[in-house]
Amino acid sequence: MEIAIQIVAGLALLALGGEGVIRGAVGIARRLGLSELLIGLTLVGFGTSSPELITSIDAALVGSPGIALGNVLGSNIGNILLILAVVLLIKPIAVNPAAVGRDGVIALVVSIGLAALALIFGELNRMIGLLLLAGLAIYVFAVWRIESRGGVAAEMHVESSHTHDPAPQALWLSALFVTAGLGLLMLGANFLVTGAVATARIAGLSETVIGLTIVAIGTSLPELVATLAAALKGRSDVAFGNIVGSNIYNILGILGLTALIHPLPIPKDVGLLDWGALIGSAALLLVFALTGRRLTRLEGLAFLAGYVVFVYLLLSK
Repeated sequence: MEIAIQIVAGLALLALGGEGVIRGAVGIARRLGLSELLIGLTLVGFGTSSPELITSIDAALVGSPGIALGNVLGSNIGNILLILAVVLLIKPIAVNPAAVGRDGVIALVVSIGLAALALIFGELNRMIGLLLLAGLAIYVFAVWRIESRGGVAAEMHVESSHTHDPAPQALWLSALFVTAGLGLLMLGANFLVTGAVATARIAGLSETVIGLTIVAIGTSLPELVATLAAALKGRSDVAFGNIVGSNIYNILGILGLTALIHPLPIPKDVGLLDWGALIGSAALLLVFALTGRRLTRLEGLAFLAGYVVFVYLLLSK
């Protein structure tokens, strides 16, 4: 019972903390005169991924690489096969291939790149962490330069900056939101990781499996809320962009920063199933997005079926 309370409390604190960080950061950015495009490209993407970031760093520091890595892999798989599936079953969304094709390709490429680095080196060391962070910096700068000239994709990123409105107006209030949000994130991550490790030991499951499932789904709650809100408001491109952008940030930013702070050995039970699901889900999303101008309930069912199969195979291992 105590472990269940820890996990639930951790998830709730992560959700509240993530939202607080985003709203405060966006509020500060607007007071400083940053463009809506830059806010949408950076702060919203970083903000919705902040629970994964703090949780992975906390897990790495306490010696649980399975949870640290499984959290990111599971979040990326779950973002597409579970969260987007749920959103599509509630409301199908329209997509513009020109607006999302580029980021979808990048999400697939970084997924393949991560798997290759992990399989070749057997760990994510500080050098690989620097490489991932450099990739994120190049991506953000390149997209900002391209989209600053306008276009459909630029409108998508600008709209995403309003996903978490209203942001507090006063600078001190925005700073308070960020500070309180970070505090809640750290406390929530500590509760969640502690509860997850205890659950793994009691249930006889590996920490990697817990990271890929319970922890990953929990830290992805901000993506679910933001994506569903955008879809219900008719901001279809924003809903799609939230998922793709989060997956790019998770790999390049979260794993990059986590590996830089504390190198991550690749757990032995992270295998072809996990890498295949990571790459396969990104590839499937790209195919569905580029072969039509609408993601339907049928495609949502296909995603959900894929997630059920993935979890079944994961637990049966």
